[in-house]
Amino acid sequence: MIRCLIVDDEQGAIDILRQFVEKTPFLELVASTTNPVEALRLVATQPVDLVFLDIHMPQLSGLDAMPLLTGKCQVILTTAYSEFALKGFELEALDYLLKPIAFERFLKAAQKALKAQAPPVQPSTLPPDTYIFVKTESKGRMRKVSFEEIVYVEGLKNYVSIYTEQERIITLLNIKDLQERLPPAQFMRVHKSYIVSLPKIKALDGNQILFQDGKASAPLGDTYRRGFFEALQRYVVGGKASGDPS
Repeated sequence: MIRCLIVDDEQGAIDILRQFVEKTPFLELVASTTNPVEALRLVATQPVDLVFLDIHMPQLSGLDAMPLLTGKCQVILTTAYSEFALKGFELEALDYLLKPIAFERFLKAAQKALKAQAPPVQPSTLPPDTYIFVKTESKGRMRKVSFEEIVYVEGLKNYVSIYTEQERIITLLNIKDLQERLPPAQFMRVHKSYIVSLPKIKALDGNQILFQDGKASAPLGDTYRRGFFEALQRYVVGGKASGDPS
């Protein structure tokens, strides 16, 4: 519930806004006043979330009152004059309602206040994915594959072979779709048909990326060479990794 205050030197304007507040389920009117100085006292002495503040008032204009309300509550300016809209927004007014105010426009401004007071969306607390499930050659059987066990992936038209240190898993899958599910900090496309696990690389030999003491390998394509060596750069000791092995 948004606790609101109406400030306007014309009682007729207050009455209209009061009716609008009563028709809006998430607004609660805590007070109304024709005296802007009294409004400042009310805001200072009780919880007020939102003030509908008239600009033209003899004792203190709404624009002059706004800096005194900054940080204490939100303000929606109300006025019969459009020329003060820019100044109002410079003073960080939430909205600017031009009299005569239609209820639809009032409701839109009120919804803006509701949205502004909504708690920020917290980032997901879910842990990052560490595995996927893929269909195997056996009908109806799926295999859980952890990212840690993948050495490299080879694309075979509509299939991919996922190589672990113990086995080869063939699954009906597009290599591009699989790449999108693998964490980019760990896996890298090095050829149109190959994705490798960077931590699993044992050595480089020309255009060959070697795994498992050279027992398995993947080719390094020219298109992927620069990006691959840039990714390896932070691990290189005693020299700069080069896209040109020579």
